[in-house]
Amino acid sequence: MRWRNSKRSSNVEDRRGQPGGRHSASTGLLVAQLFRFLPFLLKSKVGRVVLLGGVLFFGYQALMGDGDLMGQIVGVPPTTQQSYNSADSQELTGENAQFVAAILGTTESVWGELLPNGYSEPTLVLYSGSTMTGCGVGRAVTGPFYCPADRKIYLDLSFMDELKRLGAPGDFAFAYVIAHEVGHHVQTLLGTSNQVRQQQQQSSRVEANELSVKLELQADCYAGVWGFYVNNEMKLLEPGDIEEGIAAASAVGDDRLQSMAGQSVQPDSFTHGSSEQRVAWFKKGFQSGDLSQCQTFGSH
Repeated sequence: MRWRNSKRSSNVEDRRGQPGGRHSASTGLLVAQLFRFLPFLLKSKVGRVVLLGGVLFFGYQALMGDGDLMGQIVGVPPTTQQSYNSADSQELTGENAQFVAAILGTTESVWGELLPNGYSEPTLVLYSGSTMTGCGVGRAVTGPFYCPADRKIYLDLSFMDELKRLGAPGDFAFAYVIAHEVGHHVQTLLGTSNQVRQQQQQSSRVEANELSVKLELQADCYAGVWGFYVNNEMKLLEPGDIEEGIAAASAVGDDRLQSMAGQSVQPDSFTHGSSEQRVAWFKKGFQSGDLSQCQTFGSH
């Protein structure tokens, strides 16, 4: 991809190297609960003992280097956390981080045109290992994900190596992953995600999985739509890039991942779709550049 001269997004939050794993998350939940039940705890001797224990525990955590915890609870950015705009984005260390900022910038341009009256740009959080999110603790082992609760995309750059292990190397392969997660943000803005969650609550496990697959395939199609504009209007794609995107869509199919894990392929357990389905919907968006072609839930 010809991405180096592309405008960097200002919506990148860099948490790499910060504490934010299971230990921080569990401590944060404990302190949050202490604050929530503070009036009740003060009313009894036992409650005051519990409160004192909690305060001592929190103090110990602060001394041990978890001083950013209060910021996580009340929403104040930790002192070491930084957000960058396009003017100073060179401070994002590492070429891979610069690449992510550039790709996010292209998604903002594309969706800003396609949804001019309703596109609110998401924030992309770079982290290492694990971090707190509006959807709980995010872990690198689960791969990149979008959290609709805080409307942020969470990404550990080590997933680039995982894609290579899955047989999908290349910059456009990783760009497809970012575009897919942005596709989930678009679904949130359009109300699709909320509708699906409501339907899933009233469905059986198999039916809920089927709805999840349709949601994921639509995000693949939206990633294809983004690719259409990146290729035809921005002229950023090079020979071989399209094949990299197709390889990435195929690599993360449920059937392929189950086979690689030594499991039997069980379509009823699919939550993202088969390799064939994911490739087909990505291609559909890429070839048409038309959102109306991404109706995985059927025509409206």
